[in-house]
Amino acid sequence: MLKVRVIPTLLWKQFGLVKGTRFNSWRRVGSVLPAIKVYNQRDVDELILVDITANTTGESPDFESIADFSQECFVPFAVGGGVTNIDHVQNLLDHVQNLLRSGADKIVVNTAAYSSPSLITDIARRYGTQCVVSSIDVKRKSRSDWICFSHSGSKDTGREVVSWARELEDRGAGEILITSIDNDGMMQGYDLSLIETVSQSVKIPVIASGGAGNYNHMIQAIKQSGASAVAAASMFHFTEQTPAGAKEAMKKAGIPVRLNFATT
Repeated sequence: MLKVRVIPTLLWKQFGLVKGTRFNSWRRVGSVLPAIKVYNQRDVDELILVDITANTTGESPDFESIADFSQECFVPFAVGGGVTNIDHVQNLLDHVQNLLRSGADKIVVNTAAYSSPSLITDIARRYGTQCVVSSIDVKRKSRSDWICFSHSGSKDTGREVVSWARELEDRGAGEILITSIDNDGMMQGYDLSLIETVSQSVKIPVIASGGAGNYNHMIQAIKQSGASAVAAASMFHFTEQTPAGAKEAMKKAGIPVRLNFATT
């Protein structure tokens, strides 16, 4: 089994970081640069930064700020938001290229993929599948059915999660970030059945997101549901729990993780 990754998620809204519940991101939780500097010291495997307003305002990514952020980020840096609302796929690819030149290691694509699915294939062919993180935000429709939403969870796409996840894999996505809108920010645990359903439907890594509140929730997502990585925001913003603590708990549970040399 590959080593499981612990990935803090940073939601970037205009001039700072925010976090709320069920994609209602109203609470300010600080600034981007200080958060990145803190996480550099906290044994994280990667960081995900998502501009949650760019896909609704139609604004391009803030390449200058991302370049500043990337200079302070010493772990793999995945960036999303703003690669959308553009009619021509070539323009989307130009945005991706500029994000990579600004220091992003991976591109998180959500909304743009629904209107331009070929974008996933084009990114994968040009930069490699490892560069493409396909983000899927879903709401539960029934006990075993979930519907995908775009534009930061505000628009029902009508796409069912399993068929969409498989299409993204076929188009070249390197991994899938699956987020339960219903569980987001609640800190009551991930939607384990959702994660298991998606993990069993694709062969690429699945990052569990939406609902983590303690280390056991992360262990469940991996051991019970087959996630390859766990992402969290509220848990790290609003509790004393840390990425390093999560890794220690996972190690005790028999899950392979990458520990800092000082703790091994």
